Amino acid sequence: MTDDAGQPRDDAARRVLFVYYSYTGQTQKVLDGAAEAFRQRGCQVHMAPIEFIDPRYSERFSRFPMRKVWPDMLSVLPAQNRGETGEIRTPDAVRAGDYDLICLGSPTWWDTVSMPLRSFLKSAEAAPLLDGKPYAVFVVCRRKWRGNLEAVRELADKQGGRFADSIHFGYPGGELPSLLSLASYLGSGEYRERYLGVKLPPTNISDGQVDQARKFAGKLADRLFGGRDATPL
Repeated sequence: MTDDAGQPRDDAARRVLFVYYSYTGQTQKVLDGAAEAFRQRGCQVHMAPIEFIDPRYSERFSRFPMRKVWPDMLSVLPAQNRGETGEIRTPDAVRAGDYDLICLGSPTWWDTVSMPLRSFLKSAEAAPLLDGKPYAVFVVCRRKWRGNLEAVRELADKQGGRFADSIHFGYPGGELPSLLSLASYLGSGEYRERYLGVKLPPTNISDGQVDQARKFAGKLADRLFGGRDATPL
């Protein structure tokens, strides 16, 4: 017997849902590592990537690398500053029943939670999913993570979620060099050592950070679920 995601169904297994937005794949990379740790502990893991289909922005974010990196990056800044939402689409896993843990993958957009994840957390779908359930936050950012985490927690708590834990992952380098490194990557799709005459620090998630995500998820699963033989919450 299989579940809605095609995985073998085990009625005693804990069900973990990852809801996230990942434009460049860096948040996805972190969550794949965390998902591996949950699976190793007997959990059923379901991935729910958010699609950003708002007509004001979807064309810019439908391709990678960006065609015009600075105009495309800056296009969402006013809406981000106002805390706006946009049109999104979520997979069936979001509506596929009860989960024991919700993991929220949250890239930082201009110092706060991205519009796609904000839109989900304010949606009618989020309330029945989060109400009374523990949730964990995985923040992936260039430099600033605290405002992102605080915004996600505020939104998730309003939907009835119970904060369990969080972890954040940043890119090396100071404020300006890391911004230029990110812009270079968004505009080219590859890491370059120099951009606009500036020597760049590495960008993107490292293998070591993926390992941190695995360890964090393993400890979280052990703490919440008490090991793979524990009965469901």
